[in-house]
Amino acid sequence: MFFKYHLEEIKAAANYLDKNIQTSIVCFNGPMGSGKTTLISALCSKWNVKDLVSSPTFSIVNQYEILNKGSLFHFDFYRLNSIEEALDIGVEEYLDSGSICLIEWGERIKRLLPENINIVELILEENDFRTLKISHK
Repeated sequence: MFFKYHLEEIKAAANYLDKNIQTSIVCFNGPMGSGKTTLISALCSKWNVKDLVSSPTFSIVNQYEILNKGSLFHFDFYRLNSIEEALDIGVEEYLDSGSICLIEWGERIKRLLPENINIVELILEENDFRTLKISHK
């Protein structure tokens, strides 16, 4: 599935993801600056997360509460140097928790990811356009 949008249409992209994500674990892949955190922030807004959503680049994981639905975990594995670092923060427990897990740079922990996940690839286009490609693993 593909969805093309302009950065000014980020809410439309979040609505598209909301309707098409089928799993509680979603990996967001794309080059640096492609808008992964911005898209996750818009999706969290759609889901009524009241906290300010920011990149967990340095903390690796941020936890947010979805109104009347529990916890959401937002990961950023960009700075990860080894799989062991992900294991040290308990990534497997998060992934097995049943909570929503939104993962930036998920390809860095590929062998730890369960079978049933969605992968959202952000493809940079000209003039601030992006294309989302959603697949299921």
